[in-house]
Amino acid sequence: MIWTIKPELEALNDISKNTAVEYLGIKVIEVGDEHIKATMSVNHKTVQPFRLLHGGISCVLAETLGSVASTMIIDLTKKRAVGLEINANHLRSVKEGGVVTGTVRPIKIGRTVHVWNIEIHDQDNKLCCVSRLTISIIDAR
Repeated sequence: MIWTIKPELEALNDISKNTAVEYLGIKVIEVGDEHIKATMSVNHKTVQPFRLLHGGISCVLAETLGSVASTMIIDLTKKRAVGLEINANHLRSVKEGGVVTGTVRPIKIGRTVHVWNIEIHDQDNKLCCVSRLTISIIDAR
């Protein structure tokens, strides 16, 4: 297990109250030894004008998962995890009314940098987006 503190589903979802994560309906649904999964509905809050999942919202889901994962590894009394770089390849569209599931797994967990791989699948388990997120670990202020 990579987690310093084993993430609890209820606690992970509670910390997102009154944030963009809650507004978009991102819900953590699973925590494994080296991964975290979250779902999000494709609805009026998450689509672009053609009623397809907005690519930027896929990035929000990916960054949320990577940021949560990094936060569960570091000592929050001394450090903070902040996004440094994200990229995403949008491989398949998802129509309004669907649901996507993102899964984050580590590529590199270093002392000052974490790199995460995030895969987003649709409700038919088809790969829609792959993303890589780099997190900088900085001193808490």
